[in-house]
Amino acid sequence: MAGFHNPAFATFIAEIPTLRILAQVRITPHDHGFELRHVDDTETPVEQLQRLGLADIRKLVDFTAEGQFCPLKTAPNLRNGWVLFLSSAEELELALNQFYPNAVPDWFAVKQGTAQTTDYRTFTARQTGMYRITAMLSDAQVSEVIRACCHRKFCLKQRLWTVAELPADAANEKSAIPCLEPCAILLEFARKGMRIEQEEQVTLTLSPSDIASLEAAVEIATRRPAAAIREADFAAAENSRRMQLALEKLRNRSGEALSRQATDSEGA
Repeated sequence: MAGFHNPAFATFIAEIPTLRILAQVRITPHDHGFELRHVDDTETPVEQLQRLGLADIRKLVDFTAEGQFCPLKTAPNLRNGWVLFLSSAEELELALNQFYPNAVPDWFAVKQGTAQTTDYRTFTARQTGMYRITAMLSDAQVSEVIRACCHRKFCLKQRLWTVAELPADAANEKSAIPCLEPCAILLEFARKGMRIEQEEQVTLTLSPSDIASLEAAVEIATRRPAAAIREADFAAAENSRRMQLALEKLRNRSGEALSRQATDSEGA
């Protein structure tokens, strides 16, 4: 490791005893290199894990256990049951760049104070074609879209960009991997979110108890995604992010309605 000169990875390696975990990958330094395994396998005896090589990582990260393609490497769906032994810092760099591309350089930029974030409004202002409508979402609507799309159920990156008064992700809620600007999945989800807002609105009259039941049902559904629905298939009503967005709206808008109702009752 003495001949390793990449400053980002050299700094990262020096902090491994503190970090230990990068998203879902646990890194353990040894005298002769590094051991990588899934965080869920921390206590699993090594002889019970499948030994992988660098050439096996791409297949591991590209597909879920159900065989579906993973469009987002930082989604919390990395398969477990494996172990990877690396003999050098160079091999560690190659491995982590496959697990989480650009994660360490971005982490280093944030640590050095040189990282530049792009907020939602700046990002969408430069969109053209079918993505121009993403700029039409109000701050409140964008906040719902972001909270749904970037929820830790779906992505482990620590979102540092924002919109209006929506706070960035807290460091302890996600992982050490920073998110510096909206991704393609967020952009497509925002486009679908705006299309949903453009649909004819329907007014429902529900009791607080009914609303609570609906919230509980949708929360359960987001934790049991339909296996046949692709992660970025936002046309499907059963899509987990679509359901999470519906949950955000239920919580926010029903809360606002109940607050108005209480105010009106006090003024009567």
